[in-house]
Amino acid sequence: METKTLNTSTLVRRFLPYFSKYRKTVAFDLCCAALTTVCELVLPMIVRTITDKATTDVASLTVPFVLMMGGTYILLRIIDAAANYFMQSVGHIMGSKLETDMRGDLFHHLQQLSFGYYSDAKVGQIMARITSDLFEITEFAHHCPEEFLIAGVKIIVSFTVLCGMNVPLTLMMFAVLPFMLVFAKHFNSKMRRIFKERNKQVGEINAQVEDSLLGIRVVKSFANEAIEEDKFRQGNLKFLDLKAQSYKVMAQFGTSNRIFDGLMYIVIVMAGALLIADGKLSVADFTAYLLYATVLLNSIRRIVEFTEQFQRGMTGVDRFFEILDAPVDICDDPGAKELKNVKGAVTFDNVSFRYGDAQTDVLHGLNLTVKPGESIALVGPSGAGKTTLCNLLPRFYDVTAGRILIDGQDVRSFTQKSLRECIGMVQQEVYLFAGTVFENIVYGKPGSSREEVIEAAKLAGAHEFISALPSGYDTYVGERGVRLSGGQKQRISIARVFLKNPPILVLDEATSALDNESEHIVQQSLEKLAKGRTVFTIAHRLTTIKGADTIWVLTENGVEEMGNHSELLAKGGLYSKLYAMYTSDR
Repeated sequence: METKTLNTSTLVRRFLPYFSKYRKTVAFDLCCAALTTVCELVLPMIVRTITDKATTDVASLTVPFVLMMGGTYILLRIIDAAANYFMQSVGHIMGSKLETDMRGDLFHHLQQLSFGYYSDAKVGQIMARITSDLFEITEFAHHCPEEFLIAGVKIIVSFTVLCGMNVPLTLMMFAVLPFMLVFAKHFNSKMRRIFKERNKQVGEINAQVEDSLLGIRVVKSFANEAIEEDKFRQGNLKFLDLKAQSYKVMAQFGTSNRIFDGLMYIVIVMAGALLIADGKLSVADFTAYLLYATVLLNSIRRIVEFTEQFQRGMTGVDRFFEILDAPVDICDDPGAKELKNVKGAVTFDNVSFRYGDAQTDVLHGLNLTVKPGESIALVGPSGAGKTTLCNLLPRFYDVTAGRILIDGQDVRSFTQKSLRECIGMVQQEVYLFAGTVFENIVYGKPGSSREEVIEAAKLAGAHEFISALPSGYDTYVGERGVRLSGGQKQRISIARVFLKNPPILVLDEATSALDNESEHIVQQSLEKLAKGRTVFTIAHRLTTIKGADTIWVLTENGVEEMGNHSELLAKGGLYSKLYAMYTSDR
């Protein structure tokens, strides 16, 4: 999941397009930032003018003149207040909108990534990137253009005005800036590294908390609360250490800038005093120099303070693009068509598959044919590739070699959406969303009426127990369906597939985790669901697939045996041995 850190210029270049949607707001915001800068830059000139008159021609320092100067400054302050209000309100809202756009893009990309990505990713890390990392971007996105514009205007205007007064003193004053920039670059790179590690650790804490809380029943059943607390304490202390490191670097950065501040002031005071003594600098100009130095240093201090926010924001942008750059390895081909009017014929044509960087194939050179409406059962030892084979059908993964055909056409020629709409899956591990029973069933076919949902529940044998729930179909099932039993959750998942009404069905050990009574009820529902469909059943309980049209016995060597229950028992091969072992255990 982790990729190489992108340099700042690359990140800024990739980040800028997000501003295009709000370019009018950004432009007006920058105009307001420029207006707030004018007030600070004009004050030293007003003071210089008054000081010059006071030292050279005090008679010209009349009440109307002073009132004019004061009125000008008050007017500028009113403009400054209005501009600042816009920056603080509309500008911040723009930053939030930009953050919202980025979060939307990130979630959209996460929805496109295949199972292969999520097998290596931690949900806690992803959550940190889609929440806390992007929170940092709101302030950064709003203030970054403002702060750099304000600093740039102040530096350029101050340099131009001061050069008009005394070039040598101005050059001595600005000679300190390059050293400040060198130190800033050094500390910025250190902060960037630490902030990235810190944000990653936030993700690790999220992942550990999620893992512990989702497994709280296991934790308590083994009385291992202390172990979980210790794991959390270690992650928490590591986060504290990283925060301490970041504060130390910020302190070093701030201290170095305070030293440069002092150098700049002492240069102005000492050199200015000598120039006044030589008659090369007036008292009014010296006063203006000190005021402009204060304006300049205040601006630099703001940039220093903003540096931490900038690095946090850039770290968030960096981690945002890490996920956005994760390749979508399963895409619709150009010109992919809709899969319609499915009969249900399935062909595995010389299919091979291996996971990621694995050196060996899970499946190799499979050639299998399934007729429309045929019931296929897959049995064999764990790791033989039964679930993998079924996951290739809806393109949760793509074949490494060969092809899979539905009604004689390669599955890769269809859009993923239409392909998956034609395939229903009932799995051993049922996932229910945190919502109501109705919401979980209607998920199978969004937009269905309540009557359709109830009919699907009846077909799945779930209507009776749902009606007995406190709020019936509007009963909240809890996170991951925690308020329901295993059998109830499974029947809701079957109702979801009934509502979907797909022509091809995959049953992945759908009853293996249930007790005998629940298994019997669910098995009846599955038999009703399977009628008239092409069905692939992955079975652990071999008695449940005796009625299958064809049984495939998969091993690491491929399909070793094929036939119906009676034929395979008569052969006395691997299936016969597996069946004998299973029935003897019962």
